[in-house]
Amino acid sequence: MQVHTDIDHIPSFNNAVLTIGTFDGVHLGHQKILSQLREEAEIIDGETVIITFDPHPRQVVRAGAPMQMITTINERIDLIAARGIQHLVAVPFTEAFAGLTPQEYIEKFLVEKFHPHTIIIGYDHRYGHDRKGDYALLCEYRSKGFFAIKEIPPQVVNDNTVSSTLIREAILKGDIQSANALLGYDFFFEGKVIPGDKRGRALGFPTANLTVESKEKLIPANGVYAITADLKTARYPRLSLTGMMNIGVRPTVDGSTKTIEAHLFGFSSDIYGETLRICVKKFLRAEQKFNGLEELKEQLKKDKADAKKALQLSSSPSPGTP
Repeated sequence: MQVHTDIDHIPSFNNAVLTIGTFDGVHLGHQKILSQLREEAEIIDGETVIITFDPHPRQVVRAGAPMQMITTINERIDLIAARGIQHLVAVPFTEAFAGLTPQEYIEKFLVEKFHPHTIIIGYDHRYGHDRKGDYALLCEYRSKGFFAIKEIPPQVVNDNTVSSTLIREAILKGDIQSANALLGYDFFFEGKVIPGDKRGRALGFPTANLTVESKEKLIPANGVYAITADLKTARYPRLSLTGMMNIGVRPTVDGSTKTIEAHLFGFSSDIYGETLRICVKKFLRAEQKFNGLEELKEQLKKDKADAKKALQLSSSPSPGTP
């Protein structure tokens, strides 16, 4: 997939079939649109084009409002590329861009820069200043011969409309299984391994302490989770591991700072400075305070057994699997 970041120098596409959105999470609803995009492009021998925005429009139109993302822009690019899309245009979302009227958005942005053959949008797509543009306005331009247009109805999974908001809420509550079901893959994040206080090693459960560099990346609720982890370095070209992870303040050892610690089964090598991709499989239990380290150690043994059982039963696809 070709990624374009300079909207003033976009190449000419052949019969561009495009769709527009932030695609946070690239969830099942988004995947339905991407599938339709490919199908339409094949019919007319055209090229598939995704228009996405960075930063998220809400961060600009609601300046100062906190916004946590299911996926970073690079993660979104990887997930979209894995689904056979040919071009992605990452548009810098600015106040000036947000101020375009719906008509200017269509004429000066979509038509002048992309010359689309077909536009495919979700049922709830809004655009232009104050989000006043809608499907009906696009249909007016279709009737004038500017482009063809198709609308995707709500993608429904288990009677719940798939949305990035619904997935974010599930992750923040620790409801990872619901989030993964709506995503169509396991929620993941990347963290750099940093030195810790080595308390886990003293208990017989050495951990990789992780720091997430993206401040906008969504982190699950505090608790213990079953996970898989991918490590890719010069020393380990591609190593897939299983384990369990704790997110929280470690109340038993009087912790006050939130930490992310991953205990990787059968692995204790020094990987400080390396990056792990953590796929979160299942929530095991809430964080709790124990009456001393021995009680904590016994619980960790139980957590390990529960995590191994959960991982044996899990069959969710890895992130990016088409």
